[in-house]
Amino acid sequence: MLLLLHRAVVPALRQACRLKPNPSRLCIQACSTNESFQSQHPSLNFSGDNSSSGGWRIMGALLGLGTALAYHDHRCRASQESPPLYTKEEVYSHRSPETGIWVTLGSEVFDVTEFVGLHPGGPSKLMLAAGGPLEPFWALYAVHNQPHVRELLAQYKIGELNPEENVPPTLETSDPYADDPMRHPALKVNSQCPFNAEPPPELLTENYITPNPIFFTRNHLPVPNLDPDTYRLHIVGPPGGQSLSLSLGDLYKFPKHEVTVTLQCAGNRRSEMTRVKEVKGLEWRTGAISTARWAGARLCDVLAQAGHQLSETEAHVCFEGLDSDPTGTAYGASIPLARAMDPEAEVLLAYEMNGQPLPRDHGFPVRVVVPGVVGARHVKWLGRVSVEPEESCSHWQRRDYKGFSPSVDWDTVDFDSAPSIQELPIQSAITEPQDGETIEPGEITVKGYAWSGGGRAVIRVDVSLDGGLTWHAADLDGEEQPPRKAWAWRLWQLQTSVPAGQKELNIVCKAVDDSYNVQPDTVAPIWNLRGVLSNAWHRVHVHITP
Repeated sequence: MLLLLHRAVVPALRQACRLKPNPSRLCIQACSTNESFQSQHPSLNFSGDNSSSGGWRIMGALLGLGTALAYHDHRCRASQESPPLYTKEEVYSHRSPETGIWVTLGSEVFDVTEFVGLHPGGPSKLMLAAGGPLEPFWALYAVHNQPHVRELLAQYKIGELNPEENVPPTLETSDPYADDPMRHPALKVNSQCPFNAEPPPELLTENYITPNPIFFTRNHLPVPNLDPDTYRLHIVGPPGGQSLSLSLGDLYKFPKHEVTVTLQCAGNRRSEMTRVKEVKGLEWRTGAISTARWAGARLCDVLAQAGHQLSETEAHVCFEGLDSDPTGTAYGASIPLARAMDPEAEVLLAYEMNGQPLPRDHGFPVRVVVPGVVGARHVKWLGRVSVEPEESCSHWQRRDYKGFSPSVDWDTVDFDSAPSIQELPIQSAITEPQDGETIEPGEITVKGYAWSGGGRAVIRVDVSLDGGLTWHAADLDGEEQPPRKAWAWRLWQLQTSVPAGQKELNIVCKAVDDSYNVQPDTVAPIWNLRGVLSNAWHRVHVHITP
């Protein structure tokens, strides 16, 4: 009988414990080597036990184990031969703790619900990828693309993406936005057509230089798809001068200049004005601002080659983009000639962003970068530059991006009565913690950004945990900048103790620049019908775990 059992069980054990070329995590654990099997079960030893009862116990144990392993081997084979298939829609539906948190990498699907709380970068960072691909986030943070990270992720694999979904998208030529570029999934979209989006706060101040894929995007029209080989920038010359038609190669011949510049949309933080009274415009939160290292030819050098020089009378440099609406109307804007011709103002015809050619969403192949000035004047996809006695006649120069009294409404507004926005006022905002977040008692770290227009340096950021009753000075991070040329933001943080016994905190920040301009404390007195220039104290309310 023992021999018969031996003959029945041993082949099953051999079959069950035969290693597969690519075993799953569970198969590896169950179908281990004989050595590990014996070390885990030292009592199952044939030598030294010749009794009949001992043999029966051993054979019984082997029979049960062999049956279990054979059954598990069958399940392993089935799972390897035909892994569960999921659609992208199914993956997208799992993006909360209640539904489970799924992500993809390549064609593989992973359930990372249990790992979210263990993520070294914090749960909020991983949750940005919930329901979608990991690749765009791993591209931002290359530390993820390591063998040990992939091994860790493999433990959470649950299946594959349905290959039938990998069908190339078709281009609908009737849709003017059909040829828009792909965007990073972390961006918080405020409008799809035209595309306008901002990075989430927890990523915005992760780096001093904003990575290109999550730099905030402000488009007014469809994104043109321009050929760099045939691209030409037209510079209209003055009377008696010469007009220029510059290729990218021609621009490269001018001295290359680099400068770190923060761009901010005039509507940044507009959502806070909407809470006071309805305004017209995109609901930007705190992310319509980003910082990059730009490179290109100085505008003053190019204008000088065309024969332009400073004028004794007021003059403006007008920019026209190659983006246009169905009527052929292009985006346009202008800046004073005095700023354009000043080498210290460092106005660029930029063709690089953070060491790379401009992305399409950010003006490829050439855009204007005007340090210290509102983003609306940084015209993208630049096609034409001219010097005129008056500012640009563009709608976006004459009938938009202007501030008015809170008493002015759409029935009484006179756009000609207000100057176009150029330099922006002092600004700051909190990026961590988030409004409504629950934090642990003890220490708290508050992070954010601060910036002022016109090259005015941020000299201080004050933070309050009690709504403005008491204040702490935050530590300023980032590059030191020359006087009157502080073109980029300062990141800041405050580490302090949570007052004992507190159940909630009303966190406030305000910044001061080197002209001692300071942010107003409330939104209502600066409300305006377009919701621009929103720079009141920024406030977040957080709860404290009991």
